[in-house]
Amino acid sequence: MSIKSMRHEEQPREKLLNEGAQALTDVELLALLLRTGRQGLGVLEFSRFLLNEFGSLGGLMTAPRSELLNIAGMGPARYAELQAVLELGRRHLKEEVQRQGVLHNPQATRQFLSVWLRHRQQEVFACLFLDAQHRIISAKEMFYGTIDSASVHPREIVRQSLQYNAAAVILAHNHPSGIAEPSQADRQITDVVKNALQLIDVRVIDHIVIGGHQTTSLAEKGWI
Repeated sequence: MSIKSMRHEEQPREKLLNEGAQALTDVELLALLLRTGRQGLGVLEFSRFLLNEFGSLGGLMTAPRSELLNIAGMGPARYAELQAVLELGRRHLKEEVQRQGVLHNPQATRQFLSVWLRHRQQEVFACLFLDAQHRIISAKEMFYGTIDSASVHPREIVRQSLQYNAAAVILAHNHPSGIAEPSQADRQITDVVKNALQLIDVRVIDHIVIGGHQTTSLAEKGWI
């Protein structure tokens, strides 16, 4: 069924305007973003095809660029649009967490960090800088690439901690492999950063490793 053949009030844009974005299905939301289909497929059918091809909305949004560009009808412009939507969602979540100020419990912390970092296709090392009441001052991506003692610079974390007048820090990074088990390098860099921050009386509360939908806390394992 094409959008033009649908009743006016059932078309995705009108449905969103009348009932809110939450009323739309994944297919309808994607169709609204894509706007047009491809040869032989209307935008709704093309959207349904993409979701089936990649298994879910999350699978589509985080698919490697090369895989998406191999799909007929998906060019660089559409790939860029999908990435822009994904990044907007990340930034909105980050702003909301910083506005609310407090991560009320370890589970809330894990959930925020997982949504923020789990879909990255390279390793990202991030820090949550906290005040004395453990309210978030800043959530900041610090380093990129393979996380080891050569790529993570404790002096930069110290510098940022002083700039924010932080009392504590939560470290976090993702494993693009989807495995959340901390490596020996993860434990080593945690110790190096912890020792550096102790010199300025800033505590490392935890280091969270994110792999897919799983998270591992080094503090819970007794490694901090």
